[in-house]
Amino acid sequence: MTFGKILAGAALASLAFGQVAAAPIGTQAAEAKLDASVSSADQLAWLKDFSSAPNHVGSPHDKQNADATLALFRSWGWDAHVEVFHVLYPTPISTTLELITPQKVTLGGQEPPVAGDPTSAETKDALPPYVAYQGDGDVTAPVVYVNYGMPDDYEALARRGIDVKGKIVLARYGAGWRGLKPKLAQEHGAVGCLIYSDPANDGYAHWDSYPDGGGRPDHGVQRGSVQDMTTYPGDPLTPGVGATEGAKRLTREQAVTLLKIPTLPISWSDASKIIAGLQGPVVTGKQRGGLGQAYHWGGTPAVTVHLAVKSDWSLKPLYDVIATLKGAKRPDEWVIRANHRDGWVFGAADPLTGHGAMLSEAKALGSLYKSGWRPDRTIVYASWDGEEPGLLGSTEWAETHADELQKKAVVYINTDNSVRGVLEAEASHDLQHFVNQAARDVTDPETGSTVQERQRADILASDYDGDGEADAVKAAKAGGDLLVGPLGSGSDYSAFLQHLGIPSINLGFGGEDASGGSYHSVYDSYTHVTKFDDPGLVYGAALSKLVGRMVLRAADADVGPARYSDLAATVARYVTEVKKLADTQREKDKAREELTAEGDFKLASNVLDPTTAPAPKQATPLIDFAALEKASDHLARAAGAADGVLAKADTLPPATRAALDAQLRGIDQLMLSPDGLPGRPWYRNLIYAPGTLTGYGAKTLPGIREAIEQRRFADAVAYVAKTAAVLDAYAGRLDAAVKGAKP
Repeated sequence: MTFGKILAGAALASLAFGQVAAAPIGTQAAEAKLDASVSSADQLAWLKDFSSAPNHVGSPHDKQNADATLALFRSWGWDAHVEVFHVLYPTPISTTLELITPQKVTLGGQEPPVAGDPTSAETKDALPPYVAYQGDGDVTAPVVYVNYGMPDDYEALARRGIDVKGKIVLARYGAGWRGLKPKLAQEHGAVGCLIYSDPANDGYAHWDSYPDGGGRPDHGVQRGSVQDMTTYPGDPLTPGVGATEGAKRLTREQAVTLLKIPTLPISWSDASKIIAGLQGPVVTGKQRGGLGQAYHWGGTPAVTVHLAVKSDWSLKPLYDVIATLKGAKRPDEWVIRANHRDGWVFGAADPLTGHGAMLSEAKALGSLYKSGWRPDRTIVYASWDGEEPGLLGSTEWAETHADELQKKAVVYINTDNSVRGVLEAEASHDLQHFVNQAARDVTDPETGSTVQERQRADILASDYDGDGEADAVKAAKAGGDLLVGPLGSGSDYSAFLQHLGIPSINLGFGGEDASGGSYHSVYDSYTHVTKFDDPGLVYGAALSKLVGRMVLRAADADVGPARYSDLAATVARYVTEVKKLADTQREKDKAREELTAEGDFKLASNVLDPTTAPAPKQATPLIDFAALEKASDHLARAAGAADGVLAKADTLPPATRAALDAQLRGIDQLMLSPDGLPGRPWYRNLIYAPGTLTGYGAKTLPGIREAIEQRRFADAVAYVAKTAAVLDAYAGRLDAAVKGAKP
């Protein structure tokens, strides 16, 4: 893309902010200087330094990286400081895993170094493979293979008469968030849980094994958190309030997000030794993994395992680095951009690729600031600590500053790990147009097209190959904006969007990398990233240019970065989905009852793998969605009218334009319900939430959708009314803004 086209694109992109006709000259010039300042060489140097030693919470290098980040911000002219929080963070004192029968074999332990990756041998300060917030214990029991350990897997076990009560379950990574695996095992009566990385998911089924390729090698282990973050994230002892030194804390026994059973992650090499001895029917089809051996369900004493974990449950310090460039015209309106800094071991891809991109932006903005440029709104950059164990640093900061954030925050922009490939964007849907406009103005480093053009081509090619998602394909074929995904969980936007109602964006590149093969392991290293994930960090530079544009545009726009018809259209789609969900589930209920009554399940049972009929379930009733449909229609009308006013915002008198902006600021907080979601009041957003049985994956209209799926039909009826109420309130605010903007 030529320099002239960049400036033309910048002017076009200002339409994202109330559809103003032309971007301020200052913003155009700032974007050009941003592009010139961003350096992949800088990012490579930061990546090598920041990933040179283990970065887990409480480690010396984690604190060193905080100090280094603070020093960089200050050297670039930012007003920066560190905020310290004290959180419960268990670190392993000892971990034991032994195969007892059919023969005694010691399993587990630290991953071995690999040739050509120098940091893989630097593990003296690293913690052993573990999962945070599991329950300490010492158990010996038979093993049951449970596939992914998700609800459908337990239904499949029940139909085979297999019970995990008193057993240790062996689950493979995938299909759902890791924390659900021990949680569901615990709920089904298991006494322990092992989670392994099957090569079908992130190993030799996808790539050559590391170091020849990026795939997870036979002894690679995926660490992670098993805190029940679908109930609430952050410090388990201080839900809803910041974990400051003097904060009132729950006891460990009162903290419902802590699990009760011992759990360890293990390699596929160790898992294969356990699977080799399991007895019972052979596991077939998609329930078996990619190991070159038969899988059996097990559950008999033929394979018995000794599992023990003991942890240090003391409080550990977190170091959030907060940096500010004060706005010249609207200092009390904040544009917030952040990435976390901590890792499970070295954390090169996750999260330091995104963190380096953020530092590039900060350096460029600092240079602009020193040259005399001033943003209209205040820009806040944050380097979070403690994301990996449970979104700790971001959640504690957001809870501590909740009132101020709800008054001042205009938008929260998040990145995490970002590597090579196609843009992956998730956002509040009133920001969909804003994301698309920025993606149109940044060049994809691999193809020379724009980032958005490449993203569109990827969607259309996937559709041809049979992997397309219908709504995304329809939007791509229309030639306008591409759809953004809904935000679930798994990164630091959660407290901002789902607890405080601040519109949020999460961005990253991926799809042409092998970072899945090193994810949360010793092998997530500088060597792995620069060989297999983003050689030269050219996509790191592209991410800086993309997010840097968004920050500049959000900071200098007359009217905030929203187009409300995109939200209304998305909500209408979600309403159609939950209605269809109820109808489909009702039809399946009827079919299950008929097949059971006719004995068809019994006749279809395989003599080699006998199964019974599915357990009876409460029938899905008819649910009245009229109030929800009416509210969705109201939102569509109000959004269309508001967008019409915003399209002419530059013709309004300055005082009217300022009043319009003030009226619309904070509107996304109207998506919040003071009651929160059923059983988890911390999550208050009735449009977006992480699923209780998906974890990272988003559930949209969650109060209704999950109530139907989980057959809590009284909740479904109640949340039809509550969700309709928040949509009506949102539409009412738009109506008022339109009325106030009329002469």
